[in-house]
Amino acid sequence: MASVERRERNGKKRWYARYRTMDGKQRTKTFDLKRDAEAFLVEVEASKQRGAFVDPRRSALTVGGWADGWLTAQADLSPTTRERYRVAIEAHIKPRWGEVKLSDVSHAEVQTWVTGLKMAPASARKTHRVLSMVLAYAVKDGRLAVNPAVGISLPRVVESEKRFLSHEEVHKLAEAVGEDYALVVRFLAYTGLRWGEMAALKVSRLDFPRRRIVVAESVTPVRGKMTFGPTKGHERREVPMPRFLIAELKRQVAGRDEADLVFTGSRGAVMRSQTFQRAALKDAAIEMRLATMTDRVDKKGNPIYADVFHPHELRHTAASLAIASGADVKVVQQMLGHKSATMTLDLYGHLFGDRLDVVAEAMEAARVSALADVYPLCTGPELRAVSA
Repeated sequence: MASVERRERNGKKRWYARYRTMDGKQRTKTFDLKRDAEAFLVEVEASKQRGAFVDPRRSALTVGGWADGWLTAQADLSPTTRERYRVAIEAHIKPRWGEVKLSDVSHAEVQTWVTGLKMAPASARKTHRVLSMVLAYAVKDGRLAVNPAVGISLPRVVESEKRFLSHEEVHKLAEAVGEDYALVVRFLAYTGLRWGEMAALKVSRLDFPRRRIVVAESVTPVRGKMTFGPTKGHERREVPMPRFLIAELKRQVAGRDEADLVFTGSRGAVMRSQTFQRAALKDAAIEMRLATMTDRVDKKGNPIYADVFHPHELRHTAASLAIASGADVKVVQQMLGHKSATMTLDLYGHLFGDRLDVVAEAMEAARVSALADVYPLCTGPELRAVSA
């Protein structure tokens, strides 16, 4: 049974609240006032009835120490994701919550912290998500009754307008980046691979007879070192290889072993996105007016540009060209490696609307063709009138 006991030491009265945890262990908490001790015991017993009781000693760990343990325990993270979580914990979570006990984290304080984060809305959402996962892990381990990071009002992410190149613009960009990088532009614009997936692509994964590209891994810099790991969706997928790329790709990999990379840097190492941008893409984008000149200049007096065309925009271009050519949402989803068709529609749904007239005309043609068997002596216009 829970009880309150009065004790006096050195002339000072203290009140000891005694109670038992769910596993039968006896605990004691000390208070200066009897009413506080009694209120504490009432809350303890009520939480037991609700099934929300948490032993205060188990929630006395600091958020910083618990976050480190949580990250160590995650067994299914790619190197890139693990590094991103580590940076969020070290740079943003620990400075505010590192020395705070799990039991002392409140919903209101988490809300204030998220609102005050000085970063882009998307980054603030990702940082909050890491804290929420850390605290959810504490709930599962019986150290918190509820997750105080749930239900937080998060900053709204405003999606920037995506840029899509036409077939002609892809051709011009490939010419503008020069011979060393032309195939890179065409490959990304017509396959939709992410940069890391292209950079990690091995010769053995080019299936020329079937015209398929097997996407099985990705490579990305982690603390300055190029690190291989699974794709973003942790799944292998096959991407169609347009016929016009086959001859170029065969020349690209001629004489290489199957375990060699298809695309490499100038010294045979993994090709880096930043190197490609500095060496070729930036100047080509400026030349093609795929960048915005600002009113600022660098130390050498050269104009500074913003919104410079980025390699990832070739992935958007691939989606756009595939949709324009008649690919349905499931095909585009598989090509890009999205988790669901919903995600594909969220990103590119507006492009499917451009095909409504194409669908209508195709249905019209199919209808006329089908009814021609019923009305064999009628022409197309007559068929439309008869069947109407």
